[in-house]
Amino acid sequence: MTIDRSIHILIVDDYQSMRRMLADILRAVGFKNLSYADDGDMAWRMLNDEDQDFNLVMLDWNMPKKTGLELLQMMRESEKFNDTPVLMVTAEAENGHVVEAIQSGVNNYVIKPYTPNTIYKKMQDIFKDKL
Repeated sequence: MTIDRSIHILIVDDYQSMRRMLADILRAVGFKNLSYADDGDMAWRMLNDEDQDFNLVMLDWNMPKKTGLELLQMMRESEKFNDTPVLMVTAEAENGHVVEAIQSGVNNYVIKPYTPNTIYKKMQDIFKDKL
């Protein structure tokens, strides 16, 4: 299955190195339409920008101001974003965190460290029903 490489992806992580690593992985497989936020507040503002339309949000769990889980919950409570796919990309491997993210409506979950193949496979899983 092929994912449309023109989709707009929002990468949300408070560490620039993690944002860069995800962007490098995505660019290597052909995704070019990438935007970045360094915390949940910034991501929420970007999501609500009328000029932006995101097809996927890649979200870290631990961030200042608004955690990834808080942003996910806000998205799922919003009529505008409740169907926007979210891939949680985090070091939080504790089983309780995974369950909490699933209960909050995350579409898929990747534990750091990850491989490029893992990221792409998780994206395929998210979009298989949308293609």
